[in-house]
Amino acid sequence: MKKFLITTGIVIFVLAFSMCHKADVFPDDGYDERMSGGQATVLDASSKAFTIGIEGLSARDERVHEIGDQVFDQTFVAPPSPIFTGLGPVYNNVSCVNCHRNDGEGIPTAGFANSGLLFRISQAGIDANGGPLAVPGYGTQIQDQAVLGAKPEANINISYTDLTITYPDGSTATLHKPLYVMQNPYLAINGSYMLSPRLAPPVVGLGLLENIPEQTILSYVDANDMNADGITGKANYVYNPYTGKKEVGRFGLKANTSTLLTQIATAYQQDMGVTSYVQKQESAYGQSQMNGIPGDVQPELVDSLLKYVLFYVKTLAVPARRDVTDPDVKAGQVIFNQLNCAGCHRQTIQTGVDVTLPQISNQRIHPYTDLLVHDMGDDLADNRPDFLATGREWRTQPLWGIGLLQKTTGTAYYLHDGRARTLEEAILWHDGEAKNGKEAFMQLSKADRDRLLRFLQSL
Repeated sequence: MKKFLITTGIVIFVLAFSMCHKADVFPDDGYDERMSGGQATVLDASSKAFTIGIEGLSARDERVHEIGDQVFDQTFVAPPSPIFTGLGPVYNNVSCVNCHRNDGEGIPTAGFANSGLLFRISQAGIDANGGPLAVPGYGTQIQDQAVLGAKPEANINISYTDLTITYPDGSTATLHKPLYVMQNPYLAINGSYMLSPRLAPPVVGLGLLENIPEQTILSYVDANDMNADGITGKANYVYNPYTGKKEVGRFGLKANTSTLLTQIATAYQQDMGVTSYVQKQESAYGQSQMNGIPGDVQPELVDSLLKYVLFYVKTLAVPARRDVTDPDVKAGQVIFNQLNCAGCHRQTIQTGVDVTLPQISNQRIHPYTDLLVHDMGDDLADNRPDFLATGREWRTQPLWGIGLLQKTTGTAYYLHDGRARTLEEAILWHDGEAKNGKEAFMQLSKADRDRLLRFLQSL
């Protein structure tokens, strides 16, 4: 299926930026703030806004992108099917798109065909590479579905209680507090364990995020809070199983993965049970679930298909901002900065050089993230460390496209587990390093709170 939208506006921007790709100093008023992804921006606000490739690809690259799109949508099945085989024996879902609806976010349910919420599991301690310590018989992720002849590792029961928050002006808001309980384990677990929910996030702009220089990310760390704003942040150094090295994490809700290749290959392995040249071992290796399947098998996802999906995700465009001249949106942007939300959600970043893709090379982008992990307080804590990220720390979620979640996925959910049903709820869950910003938000008048929310909806 073709997903490239050609518009007069985007062509003009492509031509303008194609004249030069160097990171030269350029006046701020020379940029159009709608262009969230620089050249990798798409002028589309429809339900398909997250599914469109960046403009200006060569004919060959367009074809690679389209094949990757088809594989991203492809349902995998259990052996011995001759094509798209390798599903299971235990898994969470059967395709990428089943979790990432319209290349957007998942639904915060578990164990169903359209579920987009999975659960990491580990026990106290760290493994040989400094990561979470696997639970014997379960690894580091609960697979809640299984092929014929196998059993799901466990089921997760999700329940909610309501919490009422009262603003100083007397207004109220209701928060949805989740409780996660593991049930029906296929194998008894000896001792305690830690569970962590992870909602599938949108996949737009990931090529740009990967192209942010490491030194830029590290420059945002303020370990000693030298500016006394209560925000420190840190980089999560993680083990890359493909390179065998410790690298700065930037993907995953705890920044526990360093590259897109590893992120995608690990999703195939853990979420679907599909091996590749990057993740060669079955997620269920060592379990009785393997039913005699050897752990070291021929990769089930051929190299070319993995690379097609990698290129597809890398070349997904970012939707342009909307309503940037609206007075309430402009006022909300001022409030966003006054509350120091930009202390973590950094608006403007320059990407590094990519000689193969000028559309993501030296681009001035507006992702609203610093890719660091921050202490978000007790209420959002999963109490499960992940490399250097503690049980209270989460990566700053990029905000670009957040105002289109409702349209692209039908129902919008926010935060790492989708507990927040509105942007207002998401703000009210903030604590820890974000406590000052949350409390300042609560002190605003209702009109100014609405203006801030209008600004977020414009992203």
